[in-house]
Amino acid sequence: MRLSNKVALITGAASGMGRASAILFAKEGARIAVADIDGKGGQETVDIIKQNGGEAVFIQADVSKAADAERMVKAAVDVYGKLDILFNNAGCPMLPTPTDQLEEEVWDRIMNVNVKGIFLGAKYAIPFMKKQGSGVIINTASVSGVRPRPASNAYATSKGAAITLTKALAIELAPFKIRVNCINPVAAETAMLPKLTPPGGDKALVQSIPMGRMAQAEDVAYAALYLASDEASMVTGVDLGVDGGRGI
Repeated sequence: MRLSNKVALITGAASGMGRASAILFAKEGARIAVADIDGKGGQETVDIIKQNGGEAVFIQADVSKAADAERMVKAAVDVYGKLDILFNNAGCPMLPTPTDQLEEEVWDRIMNVNVKGIFLGAKYAIPFMKKQGSGVIINTASVSGVRPRPASNAYATSKGAAITLTKALAIELAPFKIRVNCINPVAAETAMLPKLTPPGGDKALVQSIPMGRMAQAEDVAYAALYLASDEASMVTGVDLGVDGGRGI
């Protein structure tokens, strides 16, 4: 198994790409700390993992709050004794909204979750990883961070920042044997999709993707598995497109 004896903390793991990654990582031998603001969905993910013979624990947390981020990391280490992988996957979507109609509160929430959440997760995980002399941090960005769609202002900006933060962390942490990469998915067929595109917008989205389909949660999970594994031991600072060619 590719993640034997590893401990992974995955945020936004109550559904979608986070849940798919948590389940896959567990199948590959990792013990999983499932973190999410959604208690019901988070516990469901834990139950699925346990039903399949894996190990998992749920930690309720809002990744945009420092106290929650610190507690989440500490709880994972307290339960499993170490932290090998941090997957900052939690994200906040937005429907296309012209900039002059976007509420400041929406902008702030997107930035707090999509950018600050990565910063806080890394901030509190890094000391443990430095002490271990190894670690992997994976961040969920988006193809919107390199090829924004019209009226995706706040979301695209937050994902562009996530990509740059990934690269900044990668160069900072390389001397400590901590790898940092991000994944740029195209729109995925998950519960978050209706919050990213208006009714009837699916067809236009698919037409913009050269491979002719949206991503599945499992597409992102397998990309994350590679980045988390020792097979990617020389890979850091990469923004990996899982976008069917849309980022070209």
